Amino acid sequence: MRFTSTLAGLALSLAATLATAADGLVAIKSPYTAKETMDRFEATAKQRGLSVFARIDHAAGAARVGKTLRPTEVLIFGNPQGGTPFMECAQSVGIDLPLKALVWEDAASQVWLGYNDPDYLAKRHGVATCPAAAGIAKALAGLGEAAVAK
Repeated sequence: MRFTSTLAGLALSLAATLATAADGLVAIKSPYTAKETMDRFEATAKQRGLSVFARIDHAAGAARVGKTLRPTEVLIFGNPQGGTPFMECAQSVGIDLPLKALVWEDAASQVWLGYNDPDYLAKRHGVATCPAAAGIAKALAGLGEAAVAK
């Protein structure tokens, strides 16, 4: 019985992530704080040779205008080696590049790491069969897995 409930829980978790991905956002639960998750993601991106262009702390921005926001950060990063082939399929993909990762803490204090699904972006720009999307998806999945790994 315990195995069945564990399996059902894993299936629901996967379904939730896939449902999110269907809307263009891949979201992965993190066991770390929002800051730790983003620090880990950023460090991994740099280790893998990606350029980090900006790290935006939305909660800090909210505080500057007297508002409160749970931890929410965006990292803007990329590499022309991956992005250029994607834009060769459709230059309009450039509006979605460089890549972005979002880390946020939800109302239940669960931290999430999210990014735009490259397959979704390819469909959005009318190049669903662009081979560059698969490579970027694989790279993003690897970055995400590394950031949330225990």
